[in-house]
Amino acid sequence: MQNRLLALPLVVGAAALALTGCATSSASGNASSDGTIKVVASTNVYGSIVETIGGDHVSVTSILDDPSQDPHSFESSATTQLAVSKADLLIENGGGYDDFMTTLADSSNTTADTINVVKLSGLDKGGDAEFNEHVFYSYPTMVKLVADVSKRLGELDGADKSTFAKNADALTTKLEGLESETADLKRTHDGEEVAYTEPVPGYLFDAIGLDNVTPEAFSEAIEEGDDVPPAALNDTLKLFTKKTVRLLAYNDQTSSPETEQVKKAAETNDVPVVGVTETLPKGEDYVSWQQANIDAVQAALQK
Repeated sequence: MQNRLLALPLVVGAAALALTGCATSSASGNASSDGTIKVVASTNVYGSIVETIGGDHVSVTSILDDPSQDPHSFESSATTQLAVSKADLLIENGGGYDDFMTTLADSSNTTADTINVVKLSGLDKGGDAEFNEHVFYSYPTMVKLVADVSKRLGELDGADKSTFAKNADALTTKLEGLESETADLKRTHDGEEVAYTEPVPGYLFDAIGLDNVTPEAFSEAIEEGDDVPPAALNDTLKLFTKKTVRLLAYNDQTSSPETEQVKKAAETNDVPVVGVTETLPKGEDYVSWQQANIDAVQAALQK
């Protein structure tokens, strides 16, 4: 769904002017002067992937990296804009999720290339259907991203191209392992009905074959930050009072009176609640984070 993520207040005043004046990019086919490739990612999900591939040869700034932060309420800083101005490579989710990246890039006059993960995914077919922009839960998309990041890092630092390729191959193998696990779960749980407060884990559910039956008016209102229509809330609560769903996926980084009411209804009626996030928990990398998500969904489905 196109909402979103994060409106970016413009950096104003002398600080912004100073940053604009010094905004240059080293994206010229070589590593930066300190020997590392400078990468700015909109979230630590993508930052983690770059760090896994680039190792000591990259310096990564992840703009959103606090697991306690509501990803829908981001405010930029002079430090953030400076990082973008000096970047060799930018990575954004796209799909309306992190438009602040475009604003930062435009205001810093960077010439760094940008990877737009939604465009890379090929999942957005256009048309009238609402698009789920949370493509970081799509493992085939992450495989594409790993290949693209490896290629671009190799172009920026040809001396370490083989290292990037080796690390990318190892990461791809782990991602394929996640795909294999979801395929195994699909053989057992295909068609089972589930619910979520927002479509954050939608691609994971699709891979397992789970059928999301949350009223669209409910999840869309929550994602957009709008009031939930009373009828939609009532229909959502019935999913739990009647125990028609196997689990509720709850976005731990955003909450509202309506989502809390739905969560309570699930807990009261012994429907498992699986917490999901849009950024990495502290101490996790992409693979360990997604492995934990798969394990949590599997445990809930087995209850």
